[in-house]
Amino acid sequence: MTFDRIGVVGGGAWGTALAQTLTLAGRDVILWARESDVVEDINARHVNRTFLPGIDLDPRLKATHDLADLGTADAILLVAPAQHTRTVSATLQPVVSKDVPVIVCAKGVEQGSGQLVAQIVSETIPGVRLAVLSGPSFAADVARGFPAALTLACRNEALGRALAEQLGDRQLRLYWSDDVVGVELGGALKNVLAIAAGIVDGKGLGASAHAALVTRGFAEMRRLGKALGARPETMMGLSGFGDLVLTAGSPQSRNMSLGRALGQGETLDAVLSKRVAVTEGVYTAAAVARLAAEKRIEMPITDAVHAILEGRTSVDNAIADLMKRPFKAED
Repeated sequence: MTFDRIGVVGGGAWGTALAQTLTLAGRDVILWARESDVVEDINARHVNRTFLPGIDLDPRLKATHDLADLGTADAILLVAPAQHTRTVSATLQPVVSKDVPVIVCAKGVEQGSGQLVAQIVSETIPGVRLAVLSGPSFAADVARGFPAALTLACRNEALGRALAEQLGDRQLRLYWSDDVVGVELGGALKNVLAIAAGIVDGKGLGASAHAALVTRGFAEMRRLGKALGARPETMMGLSGFGDLVLTAGSPQSRNMSLGRALGQGETLDAVLSKRVAVTEGVYTAAAVARLAAEKRIEMPITDAVHAILEGRTSVDNAIADLMKRPFKAED
């Protein structure tokens, strides 16, 4: 199996960063973007001023408006936001040959259905050869060539190992796993917890509170992961704990920075109105809270974030309620 021609679906920051990295690694890459200004910027100016400003892109990277242009790709990276994946994936379906693997690179849970992104792709592209790429990574770091390590999950071991070996590079180390659910869950859940961590930071509650929040949030990730069949070691790895540490620890994260703004007293509408990129945790929170209730999994931090985002409680009341919870053994 060789993957020399790569199609990337999604011209946001992460899609552009992955396309840039693969181009620099010698792959023939074409990136599909919905926005006409992004396509023009990449092709004419070799930049993406809308989603990845300040980074020069390799002139060999090409962008297109037409998904059909990805029809000759050996592999396709699907980087459309989770809430738009169903529509984009259905449009992509006629383009994808049955032998071409689709690697899901978005992190989130569809708000309406409660499905993970890989489940959506499996439904909309029947028989697809599916993989998931996730882990601790900021788009700007990866696009600049800074070292990063991610997990590539695929139930087909031969395909997964081939993808990890050929899509990885000296600056982007890929580890293979067959735990697709675990890898995808970690990437989705950490966005919600990063909002909570940002709220703690915005309220100025200190490093001790931040550490407690991240640790207890990780316990919630593990509980839900266990209920859905994820392996504990996956949740402890790059795509779980590693991604949580990164996203909950830096305001460079869209989710943490949104939480910080909420903690400082801004409204959700005001924060979102200033953004062009999607903040996935806002939508994932509702889906995960509903899923946890259905599975009878205790996730108080996630529930608190959901209640704040829906306007059912204030930041101060949510913090007070969490601190008033009964004392219990640490799980």
